[in-house]
Amino acid sequence: MKIQTSRFGSVEIAADDILFFPSGLFGFESSQHWVILGDGDNPAVAWIQSVQSGDLALPVVAPRRFVPNYQVRLEPAEIDRLKLSAVQQAYVLGIVSRDEDVLTINLRAPIVINLDRRLGSQVITVDHQPIRYELAALPIALRKSA
Repeated sequence: MKIQTSRFGSVEIAADDILFFPSGLFGFESSQHWVILGDGDNPAVAWIQSVQSGDLALPVVAPRRFVPNYQVRLEPAEIDRLKLSAVQQAYVLGIVSRDEDVLTINLRAPIVINLDRRLGSQVITVDHQPIRYELAALPIALRKSA
């Protein structure tokens, strides 16, 4: 199947690549079907692209790449909702944002995906993770244009 996106143009995806988020993502509750696309320029970054809305894509990273001891602690109801029976089923991503002249990752509200069931949810961790973890300062040229 092909989807039309504003960032990547026309993209061919397999039905098995589509992830279902019953509640959407925070702020994008009406977009329930998403796909993860790689970033050709930066292997540390991927994009979670809405299948329903071609202009909606969010940069994501694996939090442990930047915070090696990062762990997600979930409420039992969230574990049930994602149908997780083993830790290995969970794939965790953090949304990258721009905060002033700094790129940050939200460690408090990660995206958790059950890869076996292609089922995802953006969750609030039960421990006290930072909401804004600084990844990098933007280069001066990008501070004005990004």
